[in-house]
Amino acid sequence: MIQIIGWLGVGFGLLVAPPQLWKILKSGRIDGISVHTYLFLCCALVCYLIYAIIIKDAVFITAQSLNLTTNTVILIILLRRRKWEKR
Repeated sequence: MIQIIGWLGVGFGLLVAPPQLWKILKSGRIDGISVHTYLFLCCALVCYLIYAIIIKDAVFITAQSLNLTTNTVILIILLRRRKWEKR
């Protein structure tokens, strides 16, 4: 039962970042999105992933891997577009 709750959390967690990524890709707009927020979020996710690997928890390894991947893509897009806008 506890594993089911964890996997439900993974599922709900997947509903957070992908819509933001889709919106950025579809509209091409990044205004109002904080680079610092995504930078700190990615740092936190790396720490969570390391911890999940150490405790060998499949639910958290999966969740953090997926979240880190999606949020890192968003961060890269933000950094590239901000650099391009400054030109």
